[in-house]
Amino acid sequence: MAEDRRFVNAAGLRWHVERSGRGPGTMLLLHGTGASAHSMAALGERLAWRWRLVAPDLPGHGETSRPTPGQLTLPGMAAAVGALLAEMKLAPDVVVGHSAGAAVAVRMVLDGLVKPSVVVSINGAFLPFGGRAAALLSPLARLLYAQRWVSHLFARRAEDPAVVRRLIEGTGSHLDQDGLDAYRALMTRPGHAEAALGMMAHWDLSTMEQDLRRFPVPLWLITGLRDRAVRPSQARRVAALCPRALLLPLPGVGHLAHEEAPDAVARLLGTLPSPAV
Repeated sequence: MAEDRRFVNAAGLRWHVERSGRGPGTMLLLHGTGASAHSMAALGERLAWRWRLVAPDLPGHGETSRPTPGQLTLPGMAAAVGALLAEMKLAPDVVVGHSAGAAVAVRMVLDGLVKPSVVVSINGAFLPFGGRAAALLSPLARLLYAQRWVSHLFARRAEDPAVVRRLIEGTGSHLDQDGLDAYRALMTRPGHAEAALGMMAHWDLSTMEQDLRRFPVPLWLITGLRDRAVRPSQARRVAALCPRALLLPLPGVGHLAHEEAPDAVARLLGTLPSPAV
């Protein structure tokens, strides 16, 4: 996607940011946990005629530097991205977030860090896991995050292409070899693995249900119906909570819908209101 790759210092971090496009409006693209700006490339290519696209690697992911623990919380990450936008003097007209990136986008709006005309969620991870797993998952993630060797072990395991393929297919998505190789390159970096684990360890989504009831801008919920990571039932629940939500089911794709079917996602985004010149 990138016509321009740069590094920007903001919030004590050295950010890797990809920019492209020539349209009149600005669209911020936020990837999910364990991904990087690379995951937005195919979608960005299809939107560049209409938008100026900005896609950062989130803290600790890809080529962005290691964050503090506070910057791995949801409010902390939203504030860090807000500081990046302020440093770059950007005010996005639309924010598109995948999975955890969608939660970051929502938090940024709620905290007054951005004022887009619409937030687009692609398989957004907004609500806590239910059942017994909820009581175990976060404490376990915090324990593992505190052990630096865990990230190094995961990175070594990711050197096996079969391990990466199983992880991706476990989300309900199927990527071509180039897509799998891109994730393998990320997962074999211990720092990247540490950041992904750190997000799981530090996020608290317990207030999000109430927050969504007062969300002030339209929220589009693009939902891959084969998603095994964030079940489509969560999107339906969010749509019922959020007064300005629009549910957009996408058959035949999983959690990485924007990478599996960038044309289909781009067509949905093609119905966004025209940005102001």
